[in-house]
Order: sequence, then structure tokens, then C-alpha cells
Amino acid sequence: MPLRRTRLSANSLRQQGLLASARLPLLCATALLLAACASSPPSRHSGLPRTHGKPMVDPSAGLEEISIQAMSLVGTPYRYGGNTPDAGFDCSGLVRYVVARAANVNLPRTTEAMGIRGSALDRSEVASGDLVFFNTTGRANSHVGIYVGQNRFVHAPSSGGTVRLEDMGKPYWASRYNGARRVVAGAINLPPPAPATPAAPAPLVPEPAPLPDDDDPIAAFANR
Repeated sequence: MPLRRTRLSANSLRQQGLLASARLPLLCATALLLAACASSPPSRHSGLPRTHGKPMVDPSAGLEEISIQAMSLVGTPYRYGGNTPDAGFDCSGLVRYVVARAANVNLPRTTEAMGIRGSALDRSEVASGDLVFFNTTGRANSHVGIYVGQNRFVHAPSSGGTVRLEDMGKPYWASRYNGARRVVAGAINLPPPAPATPAAPAPLVPEPAPLPDDDDPIAAFANR
């Protein structure tokens, strides 16, 4: 009898050991499952903070509407003293109308008064929407137009003509260029240009007869 009990006990221990071995993988799997449920899901994004690029600063920002408005009026008839597309334009009437419509800035009516508004610019600083001045009658700043880029400007040139796009590189305009001025602030982050010394007046050229203060009869040689 004692020997049989010993064998039964040994068999019982062996069976319990097998059961424990069988339960061990099940317990491990259960533990791993619980750990996975308790952890947060992996992030789809990297832990590095996003960096935003610097805002672009364009020297012509805020001025391009002026050049667009000016271009839209090419072909409008010239008229001395004209202020509107229906009535026609002279040079300063065109500039005043465009700047008021596009930038809500009220300029004086004459080219001479416009020539002291805003800030003077070096030739390399001129951007679309700036005003460009010329000496076409022997008087400084006797003619004005609106620079639109690529060395071109829009203006109302002479009686019998129309508002047109002109190349500043032509000898007539290059030799009579008087300077440029910015009368409308550019981009928000761009400081206004520093005041510059006005360009020296070109040498006076005698004229056979006095001309109206606000007119610019350029004649046919303007296109040479």
C-alpha cells in the first residue's frame, strides 16, 4: 500500500507539472495582449515640431494692382484735362485715376505736384506700380507714367493719341528720364524706401511757344 500511494503521488505531481507547462504559454499570451491594449497607438507623425517658412517679401506686393489697372486702360483716347475712361486722359489724369482706383490714394492733379509725393527711388528699385517721370518740355517732371515691369510703362502721351505701353529703353525716353517715386506702400513687412535726393533737372531746352502745364505734346519723334 505505501508503494502504491507513492506512485499515485508521483503521477499526480507529473500531471500537475504538465498542466502548468501547458498553461504557461497561455498566460504569456494573455499578458502580452493586456499590455498591448493598455499602450497608446503609435503616432502617425514624427516627434519633430513643424517649422513654417518665412513669409515671402516681394518689393512689388501691394503695387501690382496699379500696373494691372493701368494696363487695362491702354487704348483709351488722349484728352487734355481728361480724368476718366469715358472722357479720355492726359498723362497726370491717367495716373491720378489709376492710383485712386487701385490703391485708394488721392494724388495731386499736376505732374509737378506728383513729383514731390511719396519716396524717390533709384533706378534699380523701381517696381511695377511706381510712377516714372520725364522731362519732355524742358521742365523737370513734365510728364508722368506708371511703370509696369520689364522696362516698360503706361502713359497718355499726346493729343490725338491713346493711352499706350511704352519702352523706357527707347532713346527718346532714356534721355529724358527724370526719376521715379513710390506713392503707395509695398508689402506689409517691407519698410518704406528711404527718402532720396531728387534727381537734378535736365538741361532746359528752349521751346518755340509755352505749353500747358499739364499737357505733353510729344509728337511723332517719340517713337524713334
